[in-house]
Amino acid sequence: LFSKFIHPDKELYTEFYNLWISLMVVNAVIFLVGVVLNSLALYVFCFRTKTKTTSVIYTINLIVTDLLVGFSLPVRIIMFYSAGDCLNCSLVHIFGYFVNMYCSILFLTCICVDRYLAIVQVEASRKWRNPTCAKGICVFIWIFATVVTFSILTMAIQFAECCLAKILVLMVCEYFFPLIIIIFFTTRIMCALSKPSLMHQSRERRMRAVQLLITVLIIFMICFTPFHVRQVAISINPDMPHDVSLLVYHVTVTLSSLNSCMDPIVYCFVTNNFQSTMKNIFRKTEPEQTSVDILGMNKNSKGS
Repeated sequence: LFSKFIHPDKELYTEFYNLWISLMVVNAVIFLVGVVLNSLALYVFCFRTKTKTTSVIYTINLIVTDLLVGFSLPVRIIMFYSAGDCLNCSLVHIFGYFVNMYCSILFLTCICVDRYLAIVQVEASRKWRNPTCAKGICVFIWIFATVVTFSILTMAIQFAECCLAKILVLMVCEYFFPLIIIIFFTTRIMCALSKPSLMHQSRERRMRAVQLLITVLIIFMICFTPFHVRQVAISINPDMPHDVSLLVYHVTVTLSSLNSCMDPIVYCFVTNNFQSTMKNIFRKTEPEQTSVDILGMNKNSKGS
């Protein structure tokens, strides 16, 4: 079952060579774009953002996961040529890839929940929205994703007959449940836009929160949904034709890697001048600007 679950690149190379070449080119582009954008974003949030609010902490962890996903792509190609028959090497690579993918999903969910609390539940959530709590949540997410993913892959190797239900549990815990949370909070914020009780929050800030949640929802639909639908289909129908399963697996895994290039769109809504800060990196003659969390800080000044 493990070999069916991971579908080594060797099968795609031998059976669908043209598609294999196309996907390798796409992965190379994703690697270059994702690593460059996320490296710059990591620099901005770590060294050009003085106030490390909860949103910034979640975003930094999201950037780290995206970088790790990006760096795993060339490793995949190297393994194909040098260690294609090494089961342990494949296990380590697949394990690292999926841990980081699910961490990306969970950190995106945290950012969305934090946006909702900052806009709709300002006073009630004040004690929860602090850097210490955010750091604790990040540590829990890393541990949770690591333990759950390792358990599922181990069972896929040792207990083929009983792990199909466990794979479904993984899908629910690390994809479908976060998706439901994001849809729920996106709907709540959109409904709250017209409430007079939220007029102390500027319309611009509320609209940016809606744009952030909608962007995350689009990333979920494009990058993560196809892969998880495929996994559920395989779990329900293990007798799916091999060629169909193989093609769908590799295409959907490539789509899941695409999130490392799309997540930088989310960063634009986390801080109020992320784009201008990025531009100033290449324009040293202009005055430096410092990114400020637009939703994590309540400003009482007339200018705000």
